[in-house]
Amino acid sequence: MNMYKSHLKLLPGIALALTLSTASAHAAQWQALPEKAPEPADNPTTPEKVELGRILYMDPRFSSTGTVSCNSCHNVMLGGDDNRPVAMGVHGQMGGRSAPTVWNAAFSSAQFWDGRAASLEEQAKGPVVNPVEMGMSELKSAIDRVRAIAGYKPYFEKAFGKDAMTADNAAKAVAAFERTLITPNSPYDRYVKGEKQAMTKQQVKGMETFARVGCASCHSGAAFSGPMLSNNGKPFQMKFPTFSDSAYVSKYNLDKDMGRFEVTKSESDKHMFKVATLRNIELTAPYFHNGSVKTLDEAVKVMGKVQLNKDLSDDEVKDIVAFLHALTGEFPEQKLPRLPGTSGWAFEYTEAAK
Repeated sequence: MNMYKSHLKLLPGIALALTLSTASAHAAQWQALPEKAPEPADNPTTPEKVELGRILYMDPRFSSTGTVSCNSCHNVMLGGDDNRPVAMGVHGQMGGRSAPTVWNAAFSSAQFWDGRAASLEEQAKGPVVNPVEMGMSELKSAIDRVRAIAGYKPYFEKAFGKDAMTADNAAKAVAAFERTLITPNSPYDRYVKGEKQAMTKQQVKGMETFARVGCASCHSGAAFSGPMLSNNGKPFQMKFPTFSDSAYVSKYNLDKDMGRFEVTKSESDKHMFKVATLRNIELTAPYFHNGSVKTLDEAVKVMGKVQLNKDLSDDEVKDIVAFLHALTGEFPEQKLPRLPGTSGWAFEYTEAAK
């Protein structure tokens, strides 16, 4: 039995070694970011849905206090997050995790740090009824507020037809808008398409280092967030931290959050997290699920140690960081929409709505 247990302890290391051995293979398949996101059959993207989704995304009136919108935490005028260690919701409450970027989220296999939402449509509903985020008691209360604003009806009818003001359709519209939030044509994208002067020599060296040390074993694919397709209904996730005996783990409190285990209560899901995109990462500090690391160079050092069990040299860190800067793409122009107004007091923000 003791020998059996010792072999079990070796399995994670063996699995990691096998994974890292494929890093070069992953890196050999460098992919440019598509200019159009995939869309589900039951929610094809249309200009009308995108317009409605943009308005809903920016409207704070569907939070219990009337102060928090999707854009509050996932600011499309910035890097798609809020640059806070953890997100702030209604009544100034602070959440337990950093807000992931919404830019290029359409290319992830699942949404939220723990991957609990399988689609953008499902994710769009979550914050509305989260007591810390937007604080509504139920989705019905939120969509009732939408219905109370007469100006929304024409937008829903254009996007979905008659009698279409439902929570499901609101989520579909927000998801359709989010699928337009793509940042292609970064120096890296131009480089892999053949424009060999698009990246600097240091960035090219960093790209090679990124693959050689093992980063590409997890951060693969066009969005550097692993494969888009889920694994039998499960998101592409990795254990974090993998090597928990590092001093970085206690310094940055990396093992306090149990990750997907909080959702499934399955032992195998302890400390499992969605692999975050590296696109535009220079703009989304602070880093990790708890926003504990302030700078990108420090984040690279931490990842090298707690995920690869490697002490990266200063030159390796500088080169990898230079490469990561080459992943900042071109942001489509975002125009703030005119929100539908009200001709009277449509609803009240009460203590009961908290």
